[in-house]
Amino acid sequence: MSQKSPSAPAQRPLNIFLLAMINVAAICSLKNWPLNAMYGFSSLFFYLVAALGFFIPSALVSAELASGWPKNGGIYAWIKEAMGHKMGFLAIWMQWISNVVWYPTTLSFVAIVICQSFNPLLANSSLYTFIAILALYWGATFVNFRGMKLSGWVSTCGVIVGTMIPGVFIITLGILWLLSGKPIEITMSWKTFVPDLSSVSGISYLAGTILGFSGIEMSAVHARDVVNPRRNYPKAILLSTLIILGLSVLGTLAVAIVIPHERINLLSGGIDALRYFFQAYHLEWMMPLLSLLIGFGSFSAVVTWIIGPSRGLLTAAQDGDLPPFLHKTNSYGMPTTMLIVQGFIVTVLSSIFLFIPDISSSFWILIALASILYNMMYIMMFVAAIMLKYQQPHTPRPYAIPGNKLGMWMIGGLGLLVAGFTFIIGFFPPSNITFSTTSYVLTLVLGTALFATLPFLILIFKRSSWNIDKAKVTEGESTKELTS
Repeated sequence: MSQKSPSAPAQRPLNIFLLAMINVAAICSLKNWPLNAMYGFSSLFFYLVAALGFFIPSALVSAELASGWPKNGGIYAWIKEAMGHKMGFLAIWMQWISNVVWYPTTLSFVAIVICQSFNPLLANSSLYTFIAILALYWGATFVNFRGMKLSGWVSTCGVIVGTMIPGVFIITLGILWLLSGKPIEITMSWKTFVPDLSSVSGISYLAGTILGFSGIEMSAVHARDVVNPRRNYPKAILLSTLIILGLSVLGTLAVAIVIPHERINLLSGGIDALRYFFQAYHLEWMMPLLSLLIGFGSFSAVVTWIIGPSRGLLTAAQDGDLPPFLHKTNSYGMPTTMLIVQGFIVTVLSSIFLFIPDISSSFWILIALASILYNMMYIMMFVAAIMLKYQQPHTPRPYAIPGNKLGMWMIGGLGLLVAGFTFIIGFFPPSNITFSTTSYVLTLVLGTALFATLPFLILIFKRSSWNIDKAKVTEGESTKELTS
């Protein structure tokens, strides 16, 4: 086999468009539109706060960290570099477990969407939702068993066919609705732009909005695969940010102008909007097809997320933080044992749809728990970025936030404040929750305490036999990548 010359370009480098699509696939989802549409025109206020205070800061900070420390493990490597091994393990654990909690919420949306094409009445069945979640999740897991090539193909097709095309279609119909002079369900004015912030339950929706913008750091692990990262990584971040914000804002408004506030369902609001649109334009025959496409788009997002945090946790496992059976990978280099363990946890969490008959309440409490856990990771990320500006000021960073330390304090500090605020507000229930505030808060406190304590308990029982020969693993993974 001939060797590459030192000046040869890297194999299959990522360009601006491909990196931007990775971000769009991981973050942009039609299931978030009805959640924000419940607040009508004031949803734009929440989007503005989430974008300026969290989404853009997290994108810029993760871009700098990824270009300065382009190592396996992503967030695990960055936090470990700044705060030490234990905190690095806690960070990647929080990223992983928050996604495990999130999977039932997005798959419940997929289940509701799919049933619209053959039996809409199943949307109110907790048993159907539970069974569908398990079937979809394990299906996505087995797709990842077949390697990144198939996983990437499903993700790419899903974001184009199942998210962008239906999303643009919904937005286009919304524009036509406005231009035709049909009655709309929201009032667009400055008074309705600013929401009622006098009650905690009102601003608790901010936690869900910010969770919808979480994940931009996932693609940052590809910084070393980007041609000229100083120039192209920020451009990819900008492009994906514009696409995600554009689709989210316009799509949310399209749902809000058609469906009365009291009739929006957290799970099926987007499909209800389509039904209203189709009836108005005599396009009811498209309903089953669009339902399947939207369902496929959300399913592909799960395919994308299932393998990302798991591979990050695999890096920690290979550092000796988890037992040897969790180090195992198949012939495609995929951490199969870890994916199976993850699947069993998702199965247990999904049973909440059986014990809490109100599907919307089940949906929201899992969203809130995922947001709290994920924000713990983001708090650590912003703190680590500021610390590394002082600990390792001379480490080369192909992309760096302008303004050196002051710029990092402004951007990272803003993200830290918003993440901390969202972490706290996540414990307060929104007004539409049907069970008691005490039960809601107690569930979140116990869940957060349990998942935050587990990584430290694991490290207490850590054994020297958990360490492996990482040189052999790296060599084996390289061989698998070439053969697959």
